[in-house]
Amino acid sequence: MKKIKIISIHILCWVLVLAYFYGEMLIKGITLSAAAFDISMNFIQIVEFYVCYLWLYPSFLNRSKIPQLILGILFTMALFIAMRYFIEQILYFQWFGMKNYSDDTPMAKYISDNIYYSISFLVIPAAVFSIQQNFQSEISNRKLKDEVVKSELAFLKSQINPHFLYNTLNYVYSLAIPVSDKLANAVLRLSDLMRYTLNDSPDGKVTLTKEVEYLESYIELFKMRFEPKFYVEFTTDGIAEQKVAALMLIPFVENAFKHGVVNDEKQPVRIKLKVQNNRLSFEVSNKISHAQKDHSSGVGLVNIQRRLDLIYPDKHELLVSNNGNTYKTTLILNI
Repeated sequence: MKKIKIISIHILCWVLVLAYFYGEMLIKGITLSAAAFDISMNFIQIVEFYVCYLWLYPSFLNRSKIPQLILGILFTMALFIAMRYFIEQILYFQWFGMKNYSDDTPMAKYISDNIYYSISFLVIPAAVFSIQQNFQSEISNRKLKDEVVKSELAFLKSQINPHFLYNTLNYVYSLAIPVSDKLANAVLRLSDLMRYTLNDSPDGKVTLTKEVEYLESYIELFKMRFEPKFYVEFTTDGIAEQKVAALMLIPFVENAFKHGVVNDEKQPVRIKLKVQNNRLSFEVSNKISHAQKDHSSGVGLVNIQRRLDLIYPDKHELLVSNNGNTYKTTLILNI
């Protein structure tokens, strides 16, 4: 729910509540001084409501933070009591010469009385916050379901063309062999890339060795296009049969080739893949190209981040640095 809509609903609700409280007073012509204690009480209750709604419940309303929640409730009650004492016992006495409680009121009586008045505005924001969270969760689930349906339809629609292209490439490869080894090798590399994208696993993950083979085929295909001036350093360490989400690493290489410089021997594109203690580190750095870019391809960081959030929630870190000359991305995954 958008913030403007939420704020509008809050304002409307408070207008209705306060109109209910003060409508009869206005009709009867009760003076401001006579309603002073009602006004201060409502003001303090509104403050208490938003302390709970904006801080207490968003921060601590879950099973793992019950002690913090209890302390927060006690703090909010203490704030309610302190504000009411300051306004009604000190300020009102200075301004109007009156107090809500007489000086001989026992402190225990004063505290217990105000705990009673504060309880309702501890419960109401909890209910409002829970209802809003459930509503937002329902909207998110609906959107997620819609996205899943759209993705499935798009996937089904895309099945014909990739398979047809893969089979066609194999045929072109057989025709290219007698014509040119270089051409045949290029077709073979492209065919390998296509075959990898068509392979599927139940959990959507592949071994790192397969992912590395895909990266190598992609790099070799680009090498054929730019050689002999093609400078890319690709190193791996600790790669075995660990599993990773398929095609998770290629977008970073694709962006480096698209937006970077691959023909500078002094500043090659550097790709480093390392796995240690189930911690994958994938680093890609490139010299930034200031030539006109082709905007028809490439994968934005927003899409990459979205996929990481879905597949590796709380198990990834994506770092990006840009000093104007070198662009560097570092992906860290707990696999």
